[in-house]
Amino acid sequence: MEIALVLAIIAIIFVMKTIKIVPQQHAWVVERLGKYDRTLTPGLSFVVPFIERVAYRHSLKEVPLDVPSQVCITKDNTQLQVDGIIYFQVTDPMRASYGSSNYVLAITQLAQTLLRSVIGKMELDKTFEERDAINASVVSALDEAAANWGVKVLRYEIKDLTPPQEILRSMQAQITAEREKRALIAASEGRKQEQINIATGEREASIARSEGERQAEINKAQGEASAIVAVADATADAIRKVAQAIQSPGGEQAVQLKVAEKAVEAYAQLAQKNNTMIVPGNMTEVSALIGTAMALMKKG
Repeated sequence: MEIALVLAIIAIIFVMKTIKIVPQQHAWVVERLGKYDRTLTPGLSFVVPFIERVAYRHSLKEVPLDVPSQVCITKDNTQLQVDGIIYFQVTDPMRASYGSSNYVLAITQLAQTLLRSVIGKMELDKTFEERDAINASVVSALDEAAANWGVKVLRYEIKDLTPPQEILRSMQAQITAEREKRALIAASEGRKQEQINIATGEREASIARSEGERQAEINKAQGEASAIVAVADATADAIRKVAQAIQSPGGEQAVQLKVAEKAVEAYAQLAQKNNTMIVPGNMTEVSALIGTAMALMKKG
């Protein structure tokens, strides 16, 4: 009974060491007698107990790795506190197992070294403007070096750039001065645009007034011309009617009578308006006019 129990325990241990279940997005490196033999992929696998063993277990997921903060010196000799984060992924489990004793530490140290080198080639202002360029430079150099470690560096991101407090105060003063400058420029541009708008409005108003006065003069001239034409037409019509009346029977006598009446009225008005009595030099003229008028009346 005891022997059977011992055999059962040995069998269970043998089965446990033989059957290996690799999780998804993982890779296990198997050594046979201390030498690399194969890499187990996700799923059910078998190993020979006591001869083969799972030496390394790697996750194939994307891994974020925090890079410790460090002080970098810029091209213009300014200290800059920088920290970032690396995203990498194991692509070759065999190289990740044997290419470096600690690829995580190697990537971290190399990232810090590359970051100091890249920032050392830039001035302080450029480091804030060229974050993408810094990230790309670090990733390119890291990826080339990490290929021997079976690791793919996907990206590097700078989390924070912190200059000294004195530099921060100077930058803040510069930003304040720049904003005040922009405000003054904006105000002057506003005043300039206001003056332009006023001048444009006055010019357009002057043009509109002159156009209105011109149209008024045109309308007035057209009205006066129309009135003159109307008076002329009426005068011409009256003359035509008088001419027609003269040419009709008795017309000439009517004209003579009218002339005699006007002459008598003229003499009468002259007598009323002056203290001196005005009489014709030749009284026969008046009698002739009156006689003519009476004769015409009788004939009529």
